[in-house]
Amino acid sequence: MNNIHSTDERTLGEQIRLVIEQLPANTVSLGEILELVGREGMLLLVAFLTLVFMVPVSIPGVSTIFGAAILLIGISRIFGRTLWLPKRFKERALPADKLRNALEKGLVWIPRLEKVSRPHRMAWLTQGRMMNIINDGALILGAVLLMAPFGFIPFSNTVPGIALLFLAVGLIQRDGAAVLLGHLANVASIVYFGVLIGGGGMMIQNMLQNQA
Repeated sequence: MNNIHSTDERTLGEQIRLVIEQLPANTVSLGEILELVGREGMLLLVAFLTLVFMVPVSIPGVSTIFGAAILLIGISRIFGRTLWLPKRFKERALPADKLRNALEKGLVWIPRLEKVSRPHRMAWLTQGRMMNIINDGALILGAVLLMAPFGFIPFSNTVPGIALLFLAVGLIQRDGAAVLLGHLANVASIVYFGVLIGGGGMMIQNMLQNQA
């Protein structure tokens, strides 16, 4: 396997497509994906892992495993440490055919984002220690939202996935506008989940009142 680095001269879309093409035939683990991407390309890995949530495909366990990986990437970036993944997440076998299909469908979003993304636009949102902490914290928040147990609810993985994709592309391109959209998408995820929880609570309350 050849690993791909974020410093590669290929476009982001080309780098991700190359990783997809090198996925094993039957099953694939997070560790194998990390080997393909390369440990230096953590933001590239975030973009790669979020693509599967851009399409309505259900692959059991993916949101937990990929969300945990992104969470640890955010933590690693904040503390300037090498990415560490628990063995049970790193070696968990996933169906490569379903994953490849979802990734290829989600990949169409990368060229679209690259067309509208402008390197060094609103660069102050991607520079400095404080902004780095805020942006890496947003990666952690997006990962937590992605792992929330709402997988059966439409768009519950898609909205946090969009937030993470904007953040990853924005940080790779040093595009502050894309990063800002990522923060806003995180807020939208929180609002959406709040509505789901509030609506579910009201339904339960009404059912209890009707049974009383």
